[in-house]
Amino acid sequence: MRTLGTLHRLDDQRGAVRVEDVYATDIDDLWQACTDPDRLVRWIADVSGEMAVGGSFTARFTSGWEGSGRVDVCERPHRLLVTTWEDESPDQESTIEAILTSVDGGTRLVIEERGMPVDQLAAYGAGWQVHAEDLASHVAGRERDADEARWVDMVPVYAGLLEQGSAEA
Repeated sequence: MRTLGTLHRLDDQRGAVRVEDVYATDIDDLWQACTDPDRLVRWIADVSGEMAVGGSFTARFTSGWEGSGRVDVCERPHRLLVTTWEDESPDQESTIEAILTSVDGGTRLVIEERGMPVDQLAAYGAGWQVHAEDLASHVAGRERDADEARWVDMVPVYAGLLEQGSAEA
């Protein structure tokens, strides 16, 4: 099973997940897949709101996570940074940053989410792995695989990464 992510401790309480892959599409198409609500809903989340710097939005991810956020940085077609929080816990923010780079054969996408509880890093890592795979299906013109077993199978893989020390202090 190919692992796209790494886990990192930011401190004793919070951590980060980073996933990276190359997608067989150009940077403008991948940017649109990552920022257009009509495309986001096909692979990661139902998003509505103002998708411009300073704008606020709500999102319901395919993983079941629901909450709100704001767009902090939007540098088309290379960098997007958003801050998100669950509406019941607005003081527990995380940031999601997407960096896109043109490479031979397509576009490299690095997504890093920072600020999640350390004890949930493996679950978040598995979730971002599934989202990255769903994005690959989307840009290839296929439907996302809605089988939850993919996430369930990946959680122990990411827990193993944490135990092996890929989670840097």
